[in-house]
Amino acid sequence: MPLSRPALLLLGLLAPATFAAGATAYDFYLCANLNRNYTIGAKVAAHNGVYQQADGGWRHVGYNDGTLTAVAFDPRDRNVVYTSALNGLWRSLDGGRLWRNCNDWDMTEARDVALDPNAPDHVYLALPDGIAVSTDRGQTLVRREHGLPLRGKYTQVLHVDRTRAGRVFAGCETGIYLTEDGAQRWRRVLATRDTVYDLQQSPHDPRLWLAATHGAGLQRSVDNGLTWTQVATAPATHPLYNVTFDVTRPERLALGSWSLGVLTSEDGGQTWISRTAGLPAPQHVWRVGVDPSGRLYASVATQTLFVSADFGRTWQPDTIAAAQVNKFVLVPRRTP
Repeated sequence: MPLSRPALLLLGLLAPATFAAGATAYDFYLCANLNRNYTIGAKVAAHNGVYQQADGGWRHVGYNDGTLTAVAFDPRDRNVVYTSALNGLWRSLDGGRLWRNCNDWDMTEARDVALDPNAPDHVYLALPDGIAVSTDRGQTLVRREHGLPLRGKYTQVLHVDRTRAGRVFAGCETGIYLTEDGAQRWRRVLATRDTVYDLQQSPHDPRLWLAATHGAGLQRSVDNGLTWTQVATAPATHPLYNVTFDVTRPERLALGSWSLGVLTSEDGGQTWISRTAGLPAPQHVWRVGVDPSGRLYASVATQTLFVSADFGRTWQPDTIAAAQVNKFVLVPRRTP
C-alpha cells in the first residue's frame, strides 16, 4: 500500500492504516495548583489537585493538595485513582472520597505516577532518587532500580507502553531507561547529559514516541522506543518542558517551554511555529495539553490557564484562574 502524504510528513515510515485507530473516546484531566497570591492563614475557596473537564467547565476530583504532580486511573474501575504528590503515592478505591498514603518515609516528593493498562494492579512511581513499584494496587510499594545508575537516577516522568504489559519508559536526569519485565531490570536506550522532562506515546501509532528534554531538544523514536534521534527541526537551544499529541489529528503536535513559550507543528514535526502571541508576558509556559476535541491549552507561569480553539493562533483565559498546571492527562474511556 502506498504511503499517504500525512504519513510521510509525520514519520516517513508509517502506513496510512496506522492512523485508522478510530475514534477512541477520552476523558481529560489536569493536576493544578491554584494557590497563586495565597497568604498563609487566608481563607481560600479554590481547591488544588485534580480537575476533570466536564460540561464545558472543570470539576474538582479528590482531595485538596497543591503538590500533586500526576494522576492515574485503573481502566477496570475508574473509582480506583492514584496520585503522586509531595508525600508520595496516594490511592483511593471509592472515586476520591477516602484516600490512603501507600509509601514509607523514604519515598517522598514523587514526580509522576503511571499505571500499566495491561496489568492494572501494577503501579509505577517516579522519585527524585529512583523508581518504586507496586504489584498489588498500592498495598505495598518497593524500589525496583536494577539497571539504573547509582548517580543520575532522578526520575521526572514514567510512561507505560499501552501495547504490552510490563513495558515502561522512565525519563531520568541521565536519559531514557526502558524495562520490558515490569521493572525487574532497566536499560538505557537514550543517553542525555540532563533531564528528560516528558515522554509521550502517539495515540495514533504506538511505535511513535516523543521525549522533551532539558538540553537535547525533542527526541523521537519510530521503533517503539528502542532507538532515538533528535528532531532537527525542533529547537534545542532552550529546555522543552513537555510535548503533546492532538488525538483528533495525527499531524498536530505542541511543545511547552519556559523560554520559548508554545510551539506547534501541523505537519508532523517538519516545521514549528511560535504560538505565544496573545499570551501574557512573561510567556513562561509550564505545560501544554490538547483535549479530546483538539483545543490547545497552555499553563503560563504566575498567570493562569489559557485555551485556544485554533491550535494557538488566538488565546483566551480558561475558567480555571490562577492555575499552575503540573500535568494534563488524557484517559481512554473503557469500552463495553
